[in-house]
Amino acid sequence: MGEKCTAIVLAAGQGKRMKTKIQKQFLSIQGHPVLYYSLRCFKECEWMDEIILVTGQESLEYCRKEIVEKYQITKVAKIIPGGKERYDSVYQGLLACADTDYVFVHDGARPMITEDILDRAFAAVRECGACVVGVPSKDTVKVADSEGYVSETPSRELVWNVQTPQVFSYNILREAHENIRKRKMHLITDDAMVVEQEGRCKVKLVLGSYENIKITTPEDLEIADIIIKNREFRKNEEKQKKTCKSILT
Repeated sequence: MGEKCTAIVLAAGQGKRMKTKIQKQFLSIQGHPVLYYSLRCFKECEWMDEIILVTGQESLEYCRKEIVEKYQITKVAKIIPGGKERYDSVYQGLLACADTDYVFVHDGARPMITEDILDRAFAAVRECGACVVGVPSKDTVKVADSEGYVSETPSRELVWNVQTPQVFSYNILREAHENIRKRKMHLITDDAMVVEQEGRCKVKLVLGSYENIKITTPEDLEIADIIIKNREFRKNEEKQKKTCKSILT
């Protein structure tokens, strides 16, 4: 396609809600670290060119030996230390990949990303320059006032739960980060907010998957385990169907 794509995978979170000594991105699902699954997906995506892995200073060597080298994630071009906050880690990732066209910012604690989601996000970002993966909310959402009373009930049809990856033209996200770092950033929770506040372009919502969960609590590990088992079952079932069809023909 002639367009370079880079995945910035964030794996510097502490995961305090998990209540374990091991950081959540390094916990095990089906015998592999949580982080392994998203890295594998980006590696296997045919048009993804490189991965910038952003982690804590103390985890650099672990990520290199126990994940990147062990599982041969050959598209990892750099493993770099993150910053104090999430947006600082993203900024460091942007500085490490200045020769790319599109960046896919992804939480390493979301192991259930798929190539289908990446394909949809890539198509959207090429069209409009900025997009985020998400799913329509299944629940009615209430907006509270400062005293804890309901102030608004937005239409459920208009409410989405946002996931990652969040995908942008490199120049749009880099410029937005450069500009917003000159102001207060304590309310910034994702990269879409950075671009939204700059107002340079609209951010398109792209359908993700209800399986694309974030590992935050111990229950999430159990859910992820079930999802992986179901995916393997479906994959094996599909292989058996193809084998039977080949024999019959």
